[in-house]
Amino acid sequence: MRRLHVHLLSDSTGETLENIAKAALAQFDEVETVRHFWPMVRTEAHLERILQEVAQKPGLVIYTLVNVTTRRILEQRCAALGLPAVAPLDSVNDALSALLGQTAKARPGRQHVLDAAYFARVDAIQFTIAHDDGTAWEEWEEADIVLAGVSRSSKTPTSIYLANRGFKTANIPIVVESPPPAALFQLKNPLVVGLTTSADRLIAIRRNRLLSLNQAPDTRYVEEEAVVRELAFARRMFADNGWPVIDVTRRSIEETAAAIIALVNDDRGSEA
Repeated sequence: MRRLHVHLLSDSTGETLENIAKAALAQFDEVETVRHFWPMVRTEAHLERILQEVAQKPGLVIYTLVNVTTRRILEQRCAALGLPAVAPLDSVNDALSALLGQTAKARPGRQHVLDAAYFARVDAIQFTIAHDDGTAWEEWEEADIVLAGVSRSSKTPTSIYLANRGFKTANIPIVVESPPPAALFQLKNPLVVGLTTSADRLIAIRRNRLLSLNQAPDTRYVEEEAVVRELAFARRMFADNGWPVIDVTRRSIEETAAAIIALVNDDRGSEA
């Protein structure tokens, strides 16, 4: 397995850069990646300290620096060291400049300005945390999305991810012995989405959960017949109410959330 040092330099929080690097590195197998994360690089003195580390641990340098001077220093030093230095946003900025007929403003972290969208996202996160696992169902009408599914069908992590995208999300476990509140079937504003998965995968996840809690993994909670009955009960409820259903068996949280957002956009478009 090859070992690769990746240096990520940003003049802001580096969130965008981290996501770009993560997406690119996911395309390569058998590579042990050592990431060196350098956020808030805004002075030449700071950059000099980082370049000493880069020289000691050479590898790929990926950067989002808008200051002309620090960019030039970084590029020149990387060239002298024989290291590749990539600015992934440059081509996008160049294309926008050509289309809009204006030069991009060199403002670090401009995307993180505390605007209305930022506060809406914070509000969505607070709402989602307060409405996890069937809590405060009386306020579900305020949600953008309500996720329904049996226990351990990724409702909570998907809800949190959606909240980070600005969607107020509540979730409710579907339990055969305990019907959900009637309010779930009377919602007008939120899109209710059913999450389902395969019985085999659900049993495996539940077993691991029980083991992590030091509980015996041989209860009815993981009994195949009971799990199959739970899933069938949930699917029947989804079908009876005409809710869209997403099978999360082979989906990551990000993929599930993307599919849900697409459903929300379609739903809002049909109402327009």
